[in-house]
Amino acid sequence: MANARAHVRHRGVVIRAGDVHLPGDLVTPPCPIGGVIFAHGSGSSRLSSRNRFVAEALRRAGLGTLLFDLLTEIEDRDYERRFDIDLLTHRLLGATAWARHRPELKDLMYGYFGASTGAAAALKAAAELGDTIDAVVSRGGRPDLALESLARVTAPTLLIVGGHDEDVIELNRKAYARLTGVAELEIVPGATHLFEEPGTLEEVACLAAVWFRRHLGAAVQP
Repeated sequence: MANARAHVRHRGVVIRAGDVHLPGDLVTPPCPIGGVIFAHGSGSSRLSSRNRFVAEALRRAGLGTLLFDLLTEIEDRDYERRFDIDLLTHRLLGATAWARHRPELKDLMYGYFGASTGAAAALKAAAELGDTIDAVVSRGGRPDLALESLARVTAPTLLIVGGHDEDVIELNRKAYARLTGVAELEIVPGATHLFEEPGTLEEVACLAAVWFRRHLGAAVQP
């Protein structure tokens, strides 16, 4: 285990999206079985402690991860930009194209992990890319912000919501009903929107790792 960790590659990267440059962190274990691109939520960034926690769990499961800023610092000061799902989707599509040309991630199957508004961007991007995106996981997501795109999502989709996040549960149930492909809705008991309660974020990470391993081409390990 220690030797495997020693060979994990951490790289700070810059992704060009139109006329802006977005910083990111690309981390790959030896011989990754797939790649997962993260789309953070409103007011967050690639430095999100929750997404980084999940990303570490995915790397232990053999997956490469890319976390990047969807907005520049100046853009993020504009509250409305944080909810511009079309812009966030455009940035995510750009990052996906960038990742496919990286030698560490070449020829891999890809998934998206989206949180809050980032989940809407992940689903819209998955609808746009069709069967070239192989799995989507949403944590405390707002898939209702991508409602018109959900019927076109072909990637197996896992919606994870906290059991005490009642409003978001209802929004996810409505979104789940719109999905036409493989989909599951998991409600984590005792969790609020940010999954701050003991053990709840660990449950999210476990569910995500199993989902991505199942759908990115590797047999699930116990």
